[in-house]
Amino acid sequence: IPAETVLSMELLSIYLISIVNIIINSSHTSSLHGALVKTVSRPPLPHPCDSTYSPGNDLDLDQDPADPLELLQECREVLRNRPAQLQRAFVQTGHGDTRQTIRVMQWNVLAQALGEGMDSFVQCPMDALNWAERKYLILQEILTYRPDIICLQEVDHYFDMFQPILASLGYQSSFCPKPWSPCLDVENNNGPDGCALFFNPKRFQSLNTTHLRLSAMMLKTNQVAIIAALRCQATGRAFCVTVTHLKARSGWEVLRSAQGSDLLRNLRSVAHRIKTEEKADSDVPLIVCGDFNAEPSEDIYRNFATSSLGLDSAYKRLSTDGKTEPPYTTWKIRPSGESCQTLDYVWYSHRAFDVNAVLDFPTAEQIGPNRLPSYNYPSDHLSLVCDFSFKDPTLVSK
Repeated sequence: IPAETVLSMELLSIYLISIVNIIINSSHTSSLHGALVKTVSRPPLPHPCDSTYSPGNDLDLDQDPADPLELLQECREVLRNRPAQLQRAFVQTGHGDTRQTIRVMQWNVLAQALGEGMDSFVQCPMDALNWAERKYLILQEILTYRPDIICLQEVDHYFDMFQPILASLGYQSSFCPKPWSPCLDVENNNGPDGCALFFNPKRFQSLNTTHLRLSAMMLKTNQVAIIAALRCQATGRAFCVTVTHLKARSGWEVLRSAQGSDLLRNLRSVAHRIKTEEKADSDVPLIVCGDFNAEPSEDIYRNFATSSLGLDSAYKRLSTDGKTEPPYTTWKIRPSGESCQTLDYVWYSHRAFDVNAVLDFPTAEQIGPNRLPSYNYPSDHLSLVCDFSFKDPTLVSK
């Protein structure tokens, strides 16, 4: 049997076993439990490494989704013995049309295999990372802010948690795994991690989805991106939203810069194609979310900030001068020491969108001396949540 066939069978087995274990180990009947049970009766899912997989196309839009408030209450009940959720507030940053707000979440959720097996968070007890409760922490974060579009990185439980649960809430989604995911090197892993993009199809129509394996110096790399072209149902306007996760760690700055350049090239190409298909007068606006693994001092940041695409970083709106990124989006302690960095961004077409509000970050005191992840926060990266609205189209064309 070819090696790739064996791998496909093994990954499919892991996926099926994980679903059965979740159902068997559930201590009570619940809406979350029910959403997982429904996945068993669905047609078999494709191979988890199939980067063209985009579930939800056959989503019944007339079906009533699960109640997000009930699911949120269930999460809180499961987590009642853990410290309280980090309290964060939205900061109003603009005066756009709040009636048509598009809420976007960017979040590296921390792959379960990496959190337990490779990332060595020396101040985080292993018990805080157990999947049985950590998945509820992740869902609680998403359900608290109810985004219209969700861009996630390091997703390694897509098929048995993220996709079925968020589909039950009405989201349509797409998943693009890394071709050589480090999760596969961890014993008892749940398959490869990758990027996932979710959106509410009652608010947006899907026009096109592009999955990218990013290149550097004309060579394919292990990093990926998803570009989804959507049409806003309320305004009829098309735009593209992107999720990506670039190469990590110091010493790889040149590679990250090359990956960023490749992503910008692809964004120009997709945006031009959608503009042509839509017969639009103005450029198709963009929202680009990602863990860029790059501080603002790196070339890739400057390349995005000065791109001909007219991109700006939404979280600069938190600064008093409107030009400075937050002091951190990730804060962790590893054997090599404490790391407090700004690596995550939400870029947007500033000529087409207003930023109405952004979710502020918790303070160092709220996060605690052991930093992230922790008993009350499931990832080493903090979520970024932004409220956008379209600018007046006559102003955009000018």
